[in-house]
Amino acid sequence: MLPWKRALRPLAALLLATAVTVVPAATATADAAAAPSSGWNDYSCKPSAAHPRPVVLVHGTFANSVDNWLALAPYLESRGYCVFSLDYGQLPGVPLFYGLGSIAASAGQLQTFVDNVLAATGAAKADIVGHSQGGMMPRYYLKFLGGAAKVNALVGIAPDNHGTTLDGLANLLPYFPGAEDLLSQSTPGLADQIAGSAFLTKLNAGGDTVPGVHYTVIASKYDEVVTPYSSQYLSGSDVHNVLLQNLCVLDLSEHVLIGLTDRIAFHEVANALDPAHATPTTCASALS
Repeated sequence: MLPWKRALRPLAALLLATAVTVVPAATATADAAAAPSSGWNDYSCKPSAAHPRPVVLVHGTFANSVDNWLALAPYLESRGYCVFSLDYGQLPGVPLFYGLGSIAASAGQLQTFVDNVLAATGAAKADIVGHSQGGMMPRYYLKFLGGAAKVNALVGIAPDNHGTTLDGLANLLPYFPGAEDLLSQSTPGLADQIAGSAFLTKLNAGGDTVPGVHYTVIASKYDEVVTPYSSQYLSGSDVHNVLLQNLCVLDLSEHVLIGLTDRIAFHEVANALDPAHATPTTCASALS
């Protein structure tokens, strides 16, 4: 590579990172203004022939049904989807920050929510898009609570499908007597996500997927929360594992931005929801 090209590479990365962060903030407002009145948690929304399934958005740990989706929900609405999101995993006396309760119990909340969405929209199945824990928790619903009969596709954005070591910090818990018990009692949703937990052992026993559901995983090599990032990937006959940097080497999104603002990731979500009309995802998708 010529020296001047090497010199321009960091600048190009910076410009793209700015676009990924700033453009969605501006375009999300425009999308919301242009979107039809029915859509995000509007139970009068009826899916179209082009997009016959409602999309259920499942937030991550410490997030909620609004803040996690301020960019992606309008992005999907403007493309003609009926979009819904729920709060789950609430702890008594802890407002705004959800996803902290038992993940098995949270999956039960998702089950009820999907049933309500299907009843309101008249659709036979829904598609689920989740960020972080929200990309992993629905797999419990699919595998143990009958969700496979009601869900067409699960799209996980930075999902902790096989838990996380938090860059090795979780490995230190055994050296602090009582720390694991305290974590399990106070915030079971966090304890369930530690690599090797009883919850994850049960979830992944016998295979990562269930028949009849299309799975997509969208990961970033810069993820600092779900580590190693390759642990996010699923194995199965109907799985599409995506690394953002293979689509756009300049994408610098880490764990939070990939779900909140990254339109390159959003473009892959749209492709996963409508594979028959998928278009190539590139760096230019940050501006689409």
